[in-house]
Amino acid sequence: MQIAQTLSWHHLSVDDFHKMGEAGILHEDDRVELIEGVLIDMAPIGPGHSGQVNRLNHLFAPVVSGRAIVAPQNPLRLDDFSEPQPDLVLLRYRDDFYAKAHPRPSDVLLLVEVADSSLAYDRDTKIPLYARHAIPETWLLDLQHRRVEVFLEPAGGEYRRSLRPAGTDCISPVLFPEVSIRVADLLDL
Repeated sequence: MQIAQTLSWHHLSVDDFHKMGEAGILHEDDRVELIEGVLIDMAPIGPGHSGQVNRLNHLFAPVVSGRAIVAPQNPLRLDDFSEPQPDLVLLRYRDDFYAKAHPRPSDVLLLVEVADSSLAYDRDTKIPLYARHAIPETWLLDLQHRRVEVFLEPAGGEYRRSLRPAGTDCISPVLFPEVSIRVADLLDL
């Protein structure tokens, strides 16, 4: 005989998440992020992934210097239950460099996720999460297929437009139209 049982989940808040770190339950080098109240284990970062994040930093830092902050793999507090660690974010410039509090969605100018083994998770979980929080533009660098997907116009909890530029195309962040980056340079094609 099977007994039906209703299970409930205990969703962690961002404050709970930080208290776990303060108590030593989680450590700074633990590869976890909080997504909608659930702790998600992240895969170790391989050399292809870390090299790609380094490439992004190298491409963006000189062209946005003094106008935006390039934040690689740092927390982004979306709400009280989600604090992902996107691979790279261009943030509104602040003199304190966000030392007093993690950035919020309204601080984000461009968000970039690099997907290798995490492609399905990034596309099916994180991209919709960013749309629900009105991140104006998200790029997904798909290392498996050597392509870029650009997500624009968040509305109603989803991105209304997506583009997949060719390797020969140049793309510009909507909020930095003067910055033009060749897709081939992004992916080292």
